[in-house]
Amino acid sequence: MLKRVVITGIGALTPLGNNVPDFWENILAGKSGAATITRFDASLFRTQVACELKNFDATAHLDRAELKRTDLFTQYALIASDEAIKDSGFEFDKMNPFDVGVIWGTGQGGMETFEEQVTEYARGNGAPRFSPFFIPKLLPNMASGMISIRHGYMGINYTAISACATSNTAIMDAFNYIRLGKAKIIISGGSEAPVTPASVGGFSAMKAMTGRNDDPLTASRPFDTHRDGFVMGEGAGALVLEEYEHAVKRGAKIYGEVGGAAMTADAYHMTSTHPEGLGALQAMKFALEEAGLTINDVDYLNAHATSTPVGDLSEIKAITALTGPGKNNLFISATKSMTGHLLGAAGAIEAIICLLSMRDSVIPATINTTELDAAIPDNMNIVIGEAISHPVKATLSNTFGFGGHNGIVVFKAL
Repeated sequence: MLKRVVITGIGALTPLGNNVPDFWENILAGKSGAATITRFDASLFRTQVACELKNFDATAHLDRAELKRTDLFTQYALIASDEAIKDSGFEFDKMNPFDVGVIWGTGQGGMETFEEQVTEYARGNGAPRFSPFFIPKLLPNMASGMISIRHGYMGINYTAISACATSNTAIMDAFNYIRLGKAKIIISGGSEAPVTPASVGGFSAMKAMTGRNDDPLTASRPFDTHRDGFVMGEGAGALVLEEYEHAVKRGAKIYGEVGGAAMTADAYHMTSTHPEGLGALQAMKFALEEAGLTINDVDYLNAHATSTPVGDLSEIKAITALTGPGKNNLFISATKSMTGHLLGAAGAIEAIICLLSMRDSVIPATINTTELDAAIPDNMNIVIGEAISHPVKATLSNTFGFGGHNGIVVFKAL
């Protein structure tokens, strides 16, 4: 018999707060994390805005040796996972270390490290000089490895990569391993540190990102008629997934249950979602079926909606096909309007939003959207402007990635 899986700890390092309480407060307040890029001089780039971390000091969390041998994406992972582990309250020294694993996610890995080392090589003369930490720092799997090394977790350990569906892929894998009895606890989530010249330049060249540089705070506007691309974000989200009986036995605080999860492929295009949202629709159906729910049981859907002209509408088409054309009680919001798009880490922080929405009976808003796209049906209950109070017993979290990856997770209240 498959085991039940719950969430017992959460941690966040985001453009809206460097811990869960600050992050959640700013989400409910409808704040934007966007501003002109400070990490490097982006004045010659098409896109010059991003959602960077604010007042972040890695030295407050990690020692000098850890900082020297890790890229930012790994540092973000270590800090967010530390918060989630502390929040969960489990006493590792009383457990078999092989019962605790880490399944992490990142879309790009050590992009900053790669750029810095290759740039230094290109500028150099004579024999090539590379840091001995070059390869370990850029490897995408290093975040999961470093979390386990930091805490001594010896169970299942690897990194999932499915572009912007990555975090939900990692959460789904952790869910499956625990319910199959392969682990008692798995630390999961995702981290990303993509605010670098090559990353911003690459996405900008594709015209996937906004060109609204004169007004960063309102640049991300999902579902709006005048949306023109996403705003990049950085940070990490961490969740402690735990076998239900194990959590109950130790008296753990439980945020919610992972009801179901599913992935499909669009099999359509390298970077564009399926225009009719067929893969997204089927993934949502599979996840709901596994959770034993219908869309009528779901109160809140956290949309992937990145503020791109094509992507937002294909997701709406998938949701419409799921709900039908008539009146429904499903509320939808696109929180990337506040956080920006954290790429491989997006699903993790949006999972946290879903869990806290259930805890506090509140649905966050989509900000900056002032004129809904005329192609969006009237029966779509998109929460715009301000958060609303509403009981939330079940949520859907949607993520979609380049390559046609669709990752959906269903969370249920106990």
